[in-house]
Amino acid sequence: MREILGRRRRLRFRRKERTAQLDAALTCALEWDWPVLPGVGLKATTRAAARTSGGAGCACPDPECVVPGAHPFDPGLLAATTDERMVRWWWTRRPDAPLLLATGGSAPCAVSLPAVAGARALVALDAMGMRLGPVLATPTRWSLMVAPYSLERLGELLYAKDSVPSSLRFHGEGGYLLLPPSVAGTGQVRWERAPLAGSARPWLPDVEAVVDALVEASTGAPGGGSRLAY
Repeated sequence: MREILGRRRRLRFRRKERTAQLDAALTCALEWDWPVLPGVGLKATTRAAARTSGGAGCACPDPECVVPGAHPFDPGLLAATTDERMVRWWWTRRPDAPLLLATGGSAPCAVSLPAVAGARALVALDAMGMRLGPVLATPTRWSLMVAPYSLERLGELLYAKDSVPSSLRFHGEGGYLLLPPSVAGTGQVRWERAPLAGSARPWLPDVEAVVDALVEASTGAPGGGSRLAY
């Protein structure tokens, strides 16, 4: 009897866990009007290990994938949508699939940087009294979500800097961002600063308001800065 009860508890836990991605995807698509799609995910044999230690293999055909589990594959990025029926169909078929946001256009953009630099940047921005939007965190990188920006505007902002750390990454038009509660090769994705529960579409700062602090924090972090070509 104990064995049966234990099995039932594990099954209930798995069902609850497997609805987390769908619930998050529906919140993004329906409440926040963010276009989403499922990521490629990890190999089933390494998915559990990725939650704690990272290093899991990507389910895509590339054996040397540099972003394991954390990118589009099938469907491709252009399939991102806010349609409820499509979102439900995707995550009913693949309940463990990572949740990807297609950035740019009318959707949020983001700037990501190494985790140490990200923590440093948040301290600096908080000290300035800067109002921040949602902030994502993995064991290796943090991402600050910002209002949509054009590549032209971003280029103008960065060109004015003496140097831009190569460790900074910009997720704009044609890009994507991994959202909680996804698990990628580097580990679990979480909210460092979560959107307010039950709120309307999350507020986002302008990239111009935060880019100076992100550049400065990244320049002082391991990896240094190098001039980017625009």
